[in-house]
Amino acid sequence: MAFTGFGDQAFAFYEGLLADNTKAYWLAHKETYERHVREPMIELFAELEPEFGPAKMFRPYRDVRFSNDKSPYKTHQGGHAGDGFYFQVDADGLMVAGGMYGPTPEQLRRYRAAVDAPATGKRLEAIVGDLRSAGMEIAGDRLKTRPRGTPDDHPRLDLLRHRSLYAHLGWPADPWAATPEVVDRVRESWRRLRPLVDWGAEHIGPPDFTR
Repeated sequence: MAFTGFGDQAFAFYEGLLADNTKAYWLAHKETYERHVREPMIELFAELEPEFGPAKMFRPYRDVRFSNDKSPYKTHQGGHAGDGFYFQVDADGLMVAGGMYGPTPEQLRRYRAAVDAPATGKRLEAIVGDLRSAGMEIAGDRLKTRPRGTPDDHPRLDLLRHRSLYAHLGWPADPWAATPEVVDRVRESWRRLRPLVDWGAEHIGPPDFTR
């Protein structure tokens, strides 16, 4: 089926889950999740895969083995495509993102080496600047100081502090979210994010979304 949008039921489902993150709520509203969250996302990804690569949805269940928070369900539905494109729906609306997530120690070493090198580092700096100018927020886990051995006057110190680096853009749950316009917005945003995703794929390697 063709993607038609995320209706109010999708956002209401997550509002309810935020208030009552229990198995009882999930089972009582599982049909709503399947029909208004999971199925539309599958349809959305099907329209985007030809350009951005195979897509995969994350499981809705939290891994609580090593967490003090034993809430059983994620309060959002996320999924990814290709080498670093991300999409999410939750109670607040929709979000797109792209970049470097959960790098291994070796990937982080390669990232810092590429940022340190003038040619590749300046290229990333320009990409990040373009994304900021386009209204995207730059985020990621960062060191409070600087990597060991890095001079405090390094021209790209801010980027070197990152242990993960991605850009994201969100939209509230406005009426257009219930229309096929979502496909166009996600496609346009992922195209804008492609230089960052491609830089990461070339210099770091594909992200591990399980980390």
